[in-house]
Amino acid sequence: MAKVLTPQDEDFPRWYQDVVNKAELAENGPVKGQQVIRPTGFALWERMQSRMDERIKATGTDNASFPLLIPQSYIQREANHVEGFAPELWTVTHAGGRELDEPVVIRPTSETVIGEYMAKWVQSYRDLPLLLNQWCNVMRYEMRTRLFLRSSEFLWQEGHTAHNSYEDAHAFTLRILHDVYADFMENDLAMPVLRGLKTAAERFAGALNTFTCEAMMRDAKALQMGTSHELGQNFAKAFDIQYLGADGKQHHCWTTSWGTSTRMVGGLIMAHGDDRGLRVPPKLAPVQAYVMTVKDGEGVGEAAAALHTELSGAGIRSRLDNRSDMAFGRRAVDAELKGYPVRVEIGPRDLAAGKAVVVRRIEGSKTPVPLESVSKVVAEALEADQRSLYEEALRFRRERTTDVATVAEAVEASATGFARLPWDACGTEGEAKAAESAVTVRCLQRADGTVPDSDDEKDLVAIMGRSY
Repeated sequence: MAKVLTPQDEDFPRWYQDVVNKAELAENGPVKGQQVIRPTGFALWERMQSRMDERIKATGTDNASFPLLIPQSYIQREANHVEGFAPELWTVTHAGGRELDEPVVIRPTSETVIGEYMAKWVQSYRDLPLLLNQWCNVMRYEMRTRLFLRSSEFLWQEGHTAHNSYEDAHAFTLRILHDVYADFMENDLAMPVLRGLKTAAERFAGALNTFTCEAMMRDAKALQMGTSHELGQNFAKAFDIQYLGADGKQHHCWTTSWGTSTRMVGGLIMAHGDDRGLRVPPKLAPVQAYVMTVKDGEGVGEAAAALHTELSGAGIRSRLDNRSDMAFGRRAVDAELKGYPVRVEIGPRDLAAGKAVVVRRIEGSKTPVPLESVSKVVAEALEADQRSLYEEALRFRRERTTDVATVAEAVEASATGFARLPWDACGTEGEAKAAESAVTVRCLQRADGTVPDSDDEKDLVAIMGRSY
């Protein structure tokens, strides 16, 4: 397999690019920074979207759709927001063969346009909370791009809500962080995440607080997987989002926004992949069981088709590969590259023995199984391998997390993983000093690992590391 992929320990970035290419996940688009997501990659995103959408709707949030083009004046209403996003904006100045009266920007995020419509839709406290989400594409100008991880155009979901109190908005922000994002990432992606608070330097433009889920990749770098923002009343005042309270007085709403993106596909590759390619968590896998004929033989195709039907009937996402015009070895390598959790292989000898061979991508075993037991064995394997993939990633993170006492020690420890440093020993000056060595504070936590309400709580711990 070394001839197919660059080994991780030899060149991790090259390995990543090899997997994206060889597993047919994505390729560069015609304009710098764009990406074409191929069917295999898009199937992963569709599963993520489906599983996330279930959790989002369980909070009472409704999906909607808002425009791609936003008047430039909207962006400029919230000063911190425009300052934070100005370098990343794509601006349209001409349309229909003439110059526009007012330039429009392609949405980098939608707080401004959604805020405009929230102001129209919210009149009374009875209209609150207003909970909205949209699945869409956004564009941000990026100088250095990498497929899935940092592209000029990407797919995501962005939630936007309005509430009648700080307490309600704060609670909802954390509900999204824990019950939607972290729950999905840990239970479906099999990816342990650190939940915490971003520092002021890393906070979303215009927010009071930004909460984050941070994961460790197999090169020991951090990847920000999703964020949930408390916007306070900043956007409500900029867009005049007011409601008539039960007290008969006008009040500005408290708003939130939160988002995850196709960056999670990149995280999946880098957190679980090995030198043979992808390893897709069974819960997330579009194809959980890949049924393959080894070679032609009397009754082999029929037996494979019957196994495929049986697995599908048992609720297992199965795909049948009975191609006789392509070498089995080539097809098996392709299945490993794409990370199908289980392969069920059957050939003439297997059929004669009344068996099929169950190959587990994550655990690595290859076991002959009686035909009548295949569905049971596959179901058990999927459950066990989902669990083992999470435990492996958690163990990897723990082994590469070091408690340190100084910023210098944190920078040194970040060469091989995360550093845990008392925030009092770091502070904003230490954060700036570490940034000179490309080490950032990924998040702040309480000493017990829980999420603080603000960065002025006592005895906070800074999680520091190098990141994507």
